[in-house]
This record gives sequence, C-alpha cells and structure tokens, in this order.
Amino acid sequence: MELFGNKKEKMGAKEESLAQEGTTKSKEESQSTDSAEQEDSAQDEGTQEPKKELSELEKKEIECKEFHDKFVRLYSEFDNFRKRTAKEKIEITKTASENVLRDLLPVLDDFERAIVNNKDLNDLKALKEGFELIHNKLFKNLEAKGLKRMESQGDLFDVDKHEALTNIPAPKKSLKGKVVDVVEKGYLLNDKVIRFAKVVVGQ
Repeated sequence: MELFGNKKEKMGAKEESLAQEGTTKSKEESQSTDSAEQEDSAQDEGTQEPKKELSELEKKEIECKEFHDKFVRLYSEFDNFRKRTAKEKIEITKTASENVLRDLLPVLDDFERAIVNNKDLNDLKALKEGFELIHNKLFKNLEAKGLKRMESQGDLFDVDKHEALTNIPAPKKSLKGKVVDVVEKGYLLNDKVIRFAKVVVGQ
C-alpha cells in the first residue's frame, strides 16, 4: 500500500512539474510574440516617410500660379465687358441716328411738296412764307433733340465758342474785343458746342 501511495505522489509531482513547464513556455511564447509585434511596429514607423514641408520657393511658385489664374479670369471678364460695351455703343448710335432721321422725314416731304407746287407759282410772298414754315418746322424738330442756336452778336470773343475769321477796327469803343459780325452761326447740343460760330472781332 505504501508503494502505491509513493507512486501516486511521484506521478502527481511529475504532472505538476509538467503543468508549470507548460505555463512557463506559454508565457515565454506570449512575451516573444509581443516583442516581435513591437519590433514590427517600430520598423513600420521607421519606414513611414515624414511629411515633407514645402520650401519658400515652392510656396511662392504656388502663390504665383494662383495670382496668374486670377489675372487670366479677370482679363477674360474685362475683355468680354469691353466687347459688350462697344457693341452697345454702336447699337445706341444707330438707334439715335434712326430717331433723328425719322423725325426729319416730314420736313423732307414738305420740301418735296414745295418744289412740286412752286414750279408754276408766281406769288413770291407765298413762296417765302412756305419756306419759312418749312424752316421753322425743321428747327423745332432739331430743338426738340437738344439743339440750341448760339447768339454771338455783341458778345465778348470766347475761344471756347467762337472762331475768329478776321479782326477789324471796332465801329464803337464798346465793341472792342467783341463780336462785330457773325458770318456763320454756332450751335450747341445739350449745352455742348457742336459747331463754333464764325465771327468777325472788333479791335
């Protein structure tokens, strides 16, 4: 009986020893695995390239490209605006001319009727009155468009309004430096000189 008891004790001790050895082995394997993972992780971190910072030259090149793109866009917009404005100007000029000419057509009709009616007319007074009516009608149409006749007789000579054709001795002392005679009347359009008055100036 003692023999069997000793055997059992020896076997139990052996099993316990094997169990301890297995536990130790598994711990060692676990530790080696963790260290291997740490080494792999360190190697991965080492192989990752650090982010490259841009140099001052590269930054300036990027900035220059951005400015160039902005300039190209602005230039394109301005060119389109210039073309559109030029086209609108031409259209406005055409329309303005059309309106003026349309209003002058009735005056042209009056002249044509006067020519036909005056072929066999001997009454000079009626002829004179007819031409005066047509002249007044024409001037009123132009006046409605902003035309204004320049009254220069007796005014001081003004280079911004008058064109001196000649100078003559002033008939009166009060006419020195003034317009003595108007050879061709001047005209204003909306207070802007469109034709200078051709005058004779007293000295």
